[in-house]
Amino acid sequence: MDVVHQPAGRGLRVTSELSEAQAANRLMRLAKEIARHDKLYHDQDAPEISDADYDALVRENRELEARYPHLVRADSPSRRLGASPTGPLAKVPHARPMLSLDNAFSAEEVHEFVARVRRFLNLADDEPIALTAEPKIDGLSCSLRYEHGQLALAATRGDGAVGEDVTPNVRTIGDIPQAISGAPDVLEVRGEVYMSKADFAALNQRQEASGGKIFANPRNAAAGSLRQKDPAITAARPLCFLAHGWGELSEPLAMLQLLAMRKIESFGFPVSDLLKRCETIEEVLEHYAAIEQARADLPYDIDGVVYKVGRLDWQERLGFVGRAPRWGLAHKFPAEKAETTLEAIDIQVGRTGKLTPVGRLKPVGVGGVIVANVTLHNRDEIARLALRVGDRVRIQRAGDVIPQVVENLTRDVKRPAYVFPDHCPQCDSEAVAAEGEVDVRCTGGLICPAQRFERLKHFVSRGALDIEGLGEKSIAEFIALGWLGSPADIFRLRAHRGDLLGREGWKEKSVDNLLAAIEAKRAPDPVRFLFGLGIRHVGVVTAKDLLKCFATVEELRRVATSPDAQAELAAVEGVGPVVAEALVDFFHEDHNRAVLDDLLSEVTPLPFVSNARQTEWSGKTIVFTGTLETMSRDEAKAQAERLGARAAGSVSAKTDLVVAGPGAGSKLKKAEELGVRVIDEAAWARIVAQS
Repeated sequence: MDVVHQPAGRGLRVTSELSEAQAANRLMRLAKEIARHDKLYHDQDAPEISDADYDALVRENRELEARYPHLVRADSPSRRLGASPTGPLAKVPHARPMLSLDNAFSAEEVHEFVARVRRFLNLADDEPIALTAEPKIDGLSCSLRYEHGQLALAATRGDGAVGEDVTPNVRTIGDIPQAISGAPDVLEVRGEVYMSKADFAALNQRQEASGGKIFANPRNAAAGSLRQKDPAITAARPLCFLAHGWGELSEPLAMLQLLAMRKIESFGFPVSDLLKRCETIEEVLEHYAAIEQARADLPYDIDGVVYKVGRLDWQERLGFVGRAPRWGLAHKFPAEKAETTLEAIDIQVGRTGKLTPVGRLKPVGVGGVIVANVTLHNRDEIARLALRVGDRVRIQRAGDVIPQVVENLTRDVKRPAYVFPDHCPQCDSEAVAAEGEVDVRCTGGLICPAQRFERLKHFVSRGALDIEGLGEKSIAEFIALGWLGSPADIFRLRAHRGDLLGREGWKEKSVDNLLAAIEAKRAPDPVRFLFGLGIRHVGVVTAKDLLKCFATVEELRRVATSPDAQAELAAVEGVGPVVAEALVDFFHEDHNRAVLDDLLSEVTPLPFVSNARQTEWSGKTIVFTGTLETMSRDEAKAQAERLGARAAGSVSAKTDLVVAGPGAGSKLKKAEELGVRVIDEAAWARIVAQS
């Protein structure tokens, strides 16, 4: 059965109604939007949307990626965690990444989570899978590192790989012991720093009385209090800590999740009273309902229940995918709704020329968040809801995408229908929908100021070349001056240094800093460079998959313009026919090749280097076929990737090894015809163990 989800500003819709092209475009938008909210939330402690809103965006991204795995982008939220810290505190790398959890919003998704675990571990249908369940506190994640029983370092999550050193601040929190006994020599305890509801209310009263900052919610108050340069400020704030896991260990704590947490509790760390081991899914869901019922009476804010596979050896086998462990899940609480008026519908033009309708609402509060805008997605969605300016609408936050219009309450009221534009509001070029697509796009290309601006903004964005100091305002200014028309022009801005020094807001230091940042990107990371070209459907993950196979953009272009381009590109693991078609289309356009040649005259991308560990299988191509008896196909592919190899879906002359189980058919036959080495599952297990 198809998963039901609700893209921004849309009513209920089944993912199968989206074409691959639509899904790729939506994934691109979601990656940008979620990255922006990550920075606001994790780095600036100033979120613009609620946690439920954010969860809904991530959820839609996850569901689209599940249905279209070959469209997963390297800048996907599923591959990224939080935001790189940019504040004044010292940056510290985590010994083990601080990962997030995938979310669920229904009992069916919890059942599917357990089914995925069963499939990955290749367990029998009657093999019990116990889970622990505990409240998901809405606080600031923190890792506490103890060496020989002494608190040595405390760090925020940051982007998951690098956090901020908050050790002096953490030492002021009474819940956190300065020294522990009986623990491993190295122990990282992880949990949430939070502020209780009562303490939050009292803090805001004091802040208001003194004319200080009023915090929006307890999570913001806790984050702002912990991330202070002056520990005395933190000490004056009533912060608490609750442990929920661990990072690096010099020796195991236990064999089971629950026993490991009890061990952590014995060291003096607070652990939730509601932490429970559940032997069945039914027991898990009963505990979820009990926690939800107790939610209002808990002293701290929670937004769901966290489940973790109970056996730690299974957790080790399950490992991670992207930014999340396969062995954990956050079951979120339901959505909230409100009614308001649709006051206007504006049209925004994106980088690919898509015309996106945006609904402007009479601001309304939904669960403590003021909502004023909704993305209405496309003209079909407006028609489906029969939306017109002046309609009374019901909006929802949480669920699948937030905020979203779920119902038009006045659709029967007579008023003129909304007419979707057939010309671009930016350049007046014709706006059309390609055959089989619902999205309407401007045909103006680079003559359209909106597309030129968005393409250049994308090229210098964090996921692409990441040129510091070249933001939206500067790009718009340089385009207006005629200095920027294509990416290569960015590297010619040094010719305008004198002119720029004479402009308002530009001083010698800011100009030189910008030009230095640009010069520093003349040898860009190849994945970022390829992603920055803005080829439809090519996100960071796909860019990396392509470069794993073809090594350079020049080789990719050669393949994309060859007679067998479509088949050769589609055979790349993680690519598929839609992305292959987009690549062929891109590189067959004279204009695109000219833009790329011009750009390559200014920059020289670095060679692609895989981040997998180097083994004798690094760079090799492995195909798994037939039935694997001791592991799932996904686990086998994950093993190959950890060895630096590429797990392909089809056999060709470039295949280095075929692992064949019982029932292997055409792939085995082709391997034998091509003389490719074939081994069985037991031999593969020996390779993994020895590498």
